Amino acid sequence: MAENQLGSQQYLILPEGASRLIGKEAQRTNIAVGYAVASIVRTTLGPKGMDKMLVSELGDLVITNDGATILEEMNVEHPIAKILVNVAKTQDKEVGDGTTSAVIVAGDLLKNAGQLLDQGVPPAAIIKGYDMAQDKARSILKSISSDISIEDDEKLSQIAQVSIGSKNVGSDPTKKYLTSLAIKAIKQVAIKENGKITIDKDFIKIEKKEGGSVDDTEFINGVLIDKEIAHPGMPKSVKNARIAILDVALEIEKTEVDAKIEITSPDQMQAFLNQEEQMLRNMVDKIAKSGANVAFIQKGIDDIAQHFLAKAGVMAVRRVKKSDIEKISKATGARLITSLDDLTKDDLGFAGQVDERKIGGEQMVFVEKCKDPKSVTIFVRAGTKQAADEAERALVDVIGSLTSTLEDGKYVTGGGSSEIELAMKLRDYATDVGGREQLAIATFADALEVIPKTLAESAGMDPIETLVQLRSKHKSAKEGSVYGVDVFRNSIGDMDKLGVIEPLKVKIQAISSATEASASILRIDDMISSKSKGGGAPGGGMGGMPPGGMGED
Repeated sequence: MAENQLGSQQYLILPEGASRLIGKEAQRTNIAVGYAVASIVRTTLGPKGMDKMLVSELGDLVITNDGATILEEMNVEHPIAKILVNVAKTQDKEVGDGTTSAVIVAGDLLKNAGQLLDQGVPPAAIIKGYDMAQDKARSILKSISSDISIEDDEKLSQIAQVSIGSKNVGSDPTKKYLTSLAIKAIKQVAIKENGKITIDKDFIKIEKKEGGSVDDTEFINGVLIDKEIAHPGMPKSVKNARIAILDVALEIEKTEVDAKIEITSPDQMQAFLNQEEQMLRNMVDKIAKSGANVAFIQKGIDDIAQHFLAKAGVMAVRRVKKSDIEKISKATGARLITSLDDLTKDDLGFAGQVDERKIGGEQMVFVEKCKDPKSVTIFVRAGTKQAADEAERALVDVIGSLTSTLEDGKYVTGGGSSEIELAMKLRDYATDVGGREQLAIATFADALEVIPKTLAESAGMDPIETLVQLRSKHKSAKEGSVYGVDVFRNSIGDMDKLGVIEPLKVKIQAISSATEASASILRIDDMISSKSKGGGAPGGGMGGMPPGGMGED
């Protein structure tokens, strides 16, 4: 219950059991929660990062170091924690990679803002300084970026290797093999228009099945459907397939209004059944007449229609998902038909081979050897469900990273080198700006250095010594801007020569997401919850963290 007192009169504002945090107490709690969330995923950063094991209430197990997956599976309750979860989701949706970086930068922006608040700097000045630093960081990143094209296989491979480097999906040769499949898929579905490249990631299907090892993962020049052929009498393999895709039910549809048919003799009954059978036969005849020998149908197929299709030598798959229908269309060139009367040979697609195969004890249909498919499939295999899930997450990150690179056409060096360069130039910019905002800009620069600092820590290096060396190299040498943390040699190194490069778009999105999240949290000076105190009020900690507590991980 919250009260407001005027003279001797008390006014009740909130219901019984509600809680409220005001002013600096609310700000400190929010900052502490934000930093705590960032600390959870911080140790997963980089190729030497650690994994997290997450167990749901039902006992489902997830082992991963993917930032977005960790935060989503954690099922956090605190509203501030949910903001950072949304940061990871946005980063993952927009650019497909860099979720961990975005969250830990946001955490350090909040922690450093807390120190400025303690020094008496108003939140408005911090937020303005952060916005100015973000805009300047964007222009600096663009100035230090380099161009890349879809023909540059070496650079694309390096970007993919950096993206998959932190994932636990096997040895280095296995990772290289997976990245080669991702590059092949990206190149196949990429569309060039007016000198620009557009890539629809939805048309790179990732299907997974337990069994074998990750090295058995394969690229399918077409689409894999997790369905079985509708009738055992149908052909199990069709070469030079002419494919029809139909949004039509090969069934006798029920009337939309209630209807009753009165049958008074066995002859009438037989005539009625014969008429139904003839209608189904006519449907199948229209498919066969078009020249189709494979049909993918979004709706159901009657048992009698299945029999007629089998007799006509047509392979059919029923109740195919709409998303899979779209992929088959993109892969084979077939047009979706909603009326059998309109089906002609011009509407059919082509695939060199359509097979039903038994994989992991289940039947699956492979549509492959397509001429120039704009939809392809990567079929992931692994010994356990957890390994298959992690391989899928790794491929999703790689595809997202490559897509961001090619659509933007720019990349920057990784290993913390870009962040160190940004931090140094932002500190110079802060002195030019002056006023209270310069304190926030300098603090923003310090927060960016959490990336090389964390990489050094995960490699067992001294983080302070590493930062000093990197700052010195970036300040003194002409080519110093490309120096970052070489986690495999436990030293600093030339990231460009080592092939440690990352998409410019991923860096910009991570900084933007982190800045916007921290600014929205810093604007909050009053938290009101109508929940009962037992239901997790805003003032409560998370994961055993006391309110206002904030420590190094």
